[in-house]
Amino acid sequence: MKIFIRYIYILLFVTLFFEKAYSDEKIKIGLIVPLSGEYGEIGKSVINATRLALNAINDNRIEILPRDTRSDPNVTLDVSVELFERHNVKIIIGPIFKDNSIYLNKLPEVTFLSFTNKLKKKPENVISSGVNAISQFAAIKKFQDNINLKKTILLTPSSSFKDELDFATSKSNISFKGNFVYDTDPTLLTSQIEKITKYPQRKQNLLDEITRIENSEDINKKDKIEKLKKRDTIGGINFDSVVIADFDENLKSVATSLLYTDVSSKRVHYITLNQWFDKSLLKDTTLQPIYFPSINKDNYEKFIEEYQSKFKKTPNQISFLGYDLVGLVYYLINKNNYLIEKKIFYEKTKFKGKIGIFEIKDNIITHELSFYSAEDGKFKKIFWFF
Repeated sequence: MKIFIRYIYILLFVTLFFEKAYSDEKIKIGLIVPLSGEYGEIGKSVINATRLALNAINDNRIEILPRDTRSDPNVTLDVSVELFERHNVKIIIGPIFKDNSIYLNKLPEVTFLSFTNKLKKKPENVISSGVNAISQFAAIKKFQDNINLKKTILLTPSSSFKDELDFATSKSNISFKGNFVYDTDPTLLTSQIEKITKYPQRKQNLLDEITRIENSEDINKKDKIEKLKKRDTIGGINFDSVVIADFDENLKSVATSLLYTDVSSKRVHYITLNQWFDKSLLKDTTLQPIYFPSINKDNYEKFIEEYQSKFKKTPNQISFLGYDLVGLVYYLINKNNYLIEKKIFYEKTKFKGKIGIFEIKDNIITHELSFYSAEDGKFKKIFWFF
């Protein structure tokens, strides 16, 4: 009996010892971002955001190990190898740019949470955690269903981004009445939009109608002709909404071309991709309303306010994602009893972050986004998830 009791005490001591050692063990997460060179300020902004995230988590076991990639794919690999071999780091947040991840398949033991939103042609151990086109199309699909849009066309710029959009279209449930590719050269753009919207035909319809009435014996033809001359075209448009997959001045150029061809935002719904609440969209009222999926605006503004209060600077947009990625990794590790394994990125789960709701499944991250419009000088919520 005494031997049995002694055995129990020994077992209890060993168990408590290992639990204590286990609970004190640091959970090391790598962070690879540019800290020098052209993009150094972006990396520094991300590091500051991770500090805010660690303060919010308030768990001393979490340790972030930052390294400078210098925006060089070779350096990115070197610092990642050092984190793995010297510190046994198996989860790394970063890199920021897709081009810097091209050699990371040489380190299959490590899972990378890249900031990019591009999904194609990346190493298998790199997860794109940015707000990708699949997530944005899912929000647009919900908007279509909510207001019964049935004939949406997609306008895609002739650029490398086209492949990502084609891939996202094939992977999502959204369908388009037509997918048109346009040239970003402004000297070619207007004529291409005219063709897409059948502007010459509708313009000719107007001229023909004016001629018909002029040759008629209608006693009110003078008034009718005056009214017709105030119009730009005659004829219906065979779509009820348009997704312009572009940004900044290119987006405005396409929208202006649509307006020129008598396809205003009052006739069809102008929809675009995540614009990060670009305030320049509020200035040109002739293009409004314009709708877009995006991150949670209230949380984004609170993050900016907290960041500015702490660091006396304005954060980069990417740093907002960095804040959430620290929380996401901590949540997944915590859910897995603090064991760091690749499987945590394969099992279907959801995480409520500041951006929105992350869904992780089969090594792919998507976001449940909110939806907004730019109109009447402000951004308005159409729907949101929390």
